[in-house]
Parts: sequence; structure tokens; C-alpha cells
Amino acid sequence: MANDAIVLHTLLGNHPNTKALKSGTISSPLVKFDYFEVKVANTQFKALVREAKYDLGELAMVTFLQAKHYGKPYVLLPATIVGRNQHHTIFYNADRGRLLPEHLNGKRIGVRAYTQTTGAWVRGFLSDDYGIDLDSVTWVTFEDPHVAEYRDPPIVQRAPEGKVLKQMLLDGELDAAILGDVAQDEPLLHLIPDHEEEARAWAMRHGGVPINHLAVMRESIVKERPDAVREVYRVLKESRDAATAIPKDAEDPLRFGISAIRKSLEQLNAYAVAQKLIPRAFSADELFEDAARILGSAAA
Repeated sequence: MANDAIVLHTLLGNHPNTKALKSGTISSPLVKFDYFEVKVANTQFKALVREAKYDLGELAMVTFLQAKHYGKPYVLLPATIVGRNQHHTIFYNADRGRLLPEHLNGKRIGVRAYTQTTGAWVRGFLSDDYGIDLDSVTWVTFEDPHVAEYRDPPIVQRAPEGKVLKQMLLDGELDAAILGDVAQDEPLLHLIPDHEEEARAWAMRHGGVPINHLAVMRESIVKERPDAVREVYRVLKESRDAATAIPKDAEDPLRFGISAIRKSLEQLNAYAVAQKLIPRAFSADELFEDAARILGSAAA
């Protein structure tokens, strides 16, 4: 019944912006959270979209776009859980000579999965800003897509069983690799040497720091308990606001609200279509239709 307390089986990683909520510093009389304790939430994204295991969780945006296309029962909230600049995430092996982004045509690039959201962002700016023909690249992957129905395009090749992404780059089996938030450690160097400046300029041109994970809720709960949706959004935002040292405006990686997220989300949609991750783009208004109706001005 409406206004009765509800328990949500919840998938949230341990982030600075979720700490206040997960620790109980911020709480709700209406919504109780049954957390699946996990350090890195992406290990559970497959269970979320394939088994509908969670009532509430963070989810990578490419995974959500594919889940939306295939009719998975989740609704998107304009609440960023993970966002970051991406220009620092791709590396090359300096022992094999100097490599720049504009040299990547025809190369072999490793990425955890072709559908990884970080990979989609990186491919997008490599194509748009450095003129790389993405179809000329062989994308070497190590994991299946989270959404079972999706099939990788022909430019994707699975690494041999037992191979490790970073070691393949060290061994010269890859020309570059998307490794994520790892420190530069010779001979592995950032492919984009001025990545911080490039990332800042990119964010200013494209409406903000790229978004990786947003919050999603089970569709049936959203329909039956709009009061719970409003309360979830409130406590997620309060927990985010309790985190310290978050940049402001376009450099804020944890933006809340449809207007703050719109440009980043629609840019990722365009990248996803170009990379054959989804067959058509979803507008922000389409993706946030339920959230806008339920949250009203709070989600503007």
C-alpha cells in the first residue's frame, strides 16, 4: 500500500557519494535498503539486466540503453552514481615506440567488453576528435555483454581464454588498451599525454563530464509506489551532497536532474548508435519520461 514502508533489494557500490546513505547517516522512514554488498557494482550488472535481481541499483549507461531496447523492466532516474573524465583511461606500451591517438587506424585495441560504457565514450571522442575510423580497428574483448540478446559487431574479437588485458598490452599483443582508472606506470603511458586539459575542454564542449552509471528502479515498483521513487531520489541526492570536494557545473561528475544530464546522455546515445551498440537513439525526454512525471520540479 502507498505510504507503507518498503524494502528495496539494492545494488550500490562503495563511492564517496553513496557513503552517507549506505552508512545510515542519511536514511528514510519510507524506504529501507537491503544492500547486496559489493565493492565494484559492475560485477552485478549482468544479474540485474538478465535476472532482474535488484529493485534499485546503479547501472552503466550503455547497459541501460541496451536493456531499454530489449524491454528489460527498469526505469531510469536522473541521479548520477558514477561519472568521470575518460581521456586518461586509454594506454599504450612505450617500449614499442611512440603512439598517438591519430595513429590508431588499423590497430588492435583491448577493452574489457565492447559494450563497456567507458569504451563507448573513448571510441566516441577518438572518432570525433581524432578522426579514427572505428571500423578499421580490431577491438579485443574479454567479457560478454551484460545484456544477453546483444551480439558484438564483426570488428570485435574475443581474446584467447586465459589472456589478461594489461598483460597483452605489455606483451605487444595489443597496440593500445582501455584500462580505466589506473596510474601511468612505465612502459604503459597515457595515449593522450595532455589528457587532463583535453578532458576539461571536452566536458565544456559537450555539456559536462561523461556519465557512466545512473540509478535505475524496478518498473513495477515505479508504477505502484511513486512515493518510494521520490524518496529514493531524495536520499540519493542528499548522500551525493554530503560528499566533499565535488567540482561544480560542467566539471561536476555527479550531476542530478534531467537538464544537467541531458547533453551528456544524448551524446552517449549518438555514440552508441554510431558504434552499433543500439539501433536508434533515445532522447533524454524519452528515457526520463517516468521520472519527470513522478519527480516533477525536483528532477528538472
